Amino acid sequence: MAKKDQMTAKQKKYQELEKTEETKRPVWKNCVRAFLVGGLICVFGQCLTLFYIYFFNFTEQTAGSPTVSTLVFISMLLTGFGLYKKLGQIGGAGSAVPVTGFGNAVVSAAIEHKTEGYVLGVGGNIFKLAGSVIVFGVFSAFVVALIKTIIAAIGG
Repeated sequence: MAKKDQMTAKQKKYQELEKTEETKRPVWKNCVRAFLVGGLICVFGQCLTLFYIYFFNFTEQTAGSPTVSTLVFISMLLTGFGLYKKLGQIGGAGSAVPVTGFGNAVVSAAIEHKTEGYVLGVGGNIFKLAGSVIVFGVFSAFVVALIKTIIAAIGG
């Protein structure tokens, strides 16, 4: 885009028209919605953690795995029934950032490519969106474990 002083009169007029016709985005409203939806998902996850601790004798350290599995499973079910999309329309990034967004990404890709067959369609495309998350997670875990091992070897 040209600098303001280098614009022709026609370009300046177009810029002014563009500013008057541009749709104003409710940024703060969207941020609050994302915060509330993401927060509610996290509160539900905390309730699940407490459920596993009190009814199944998990500890705080071991209750995380079944909690995450349950949240991913619930988000996959909601995606399959078309309800998670509505949650995403309300909460935006608040529904995509928690671990439930991972389950939604996997199932939505599988549903989208189901018509191409189960092997080439679903199997070939199921991790199209979520694959990078898995790779980054595995790589990050490797780096953290490597750093921890080096620190343990130096300190002990």
